[in-house]
Amino acid sequence: MHITGIYAALATLLVLLLAARVSLGRASTRIYFGDGGHAELALRLRAHANALENLPLALLLLLLLELNQTQPLWLHVLGILLIVARILHAVGLSRSGASGIGRSAGTGLTWLTMLVMALLLLWQWFVIATTTLH
Repeated sequence: MHITGIYAALATLLVLLLAARVSLGRASTRIYFGDGGHAELALRLRAHANALENLPLALLLLLLLELNQTQPLWLHVLGILLIVARILHAVGLSRSGASGIGRSAGTGLTWLTMLVMALLLLWQWFVIATTTLH
């Protein structure tokens, strides 16, 4: 669980940074609930919420892979891809809203990383299940 801990800590720092941006946006606009129709605050809220929507499941997948004794190199590759993807998404969404390349690349890379982790877990299960049957 040491490797997953690194990426959980980095993800937490990213979420805290995004939360701070929301708080600063709320203080500067004096909008303390919702986005009040303020476009920039709405983007900050979505960047923060989207990180919270994707990171827990992705980190759980990474932890399960680590508990399955997946090679550390693969865990680091997947962890780095996940963090880079979430940063790309947050920056892209914050700068250009719905149409940014960073947002699209971040979303795609997040989903691809999660898909690879899910398929790897299923493959590991299949290998173990078929090995124990013989």
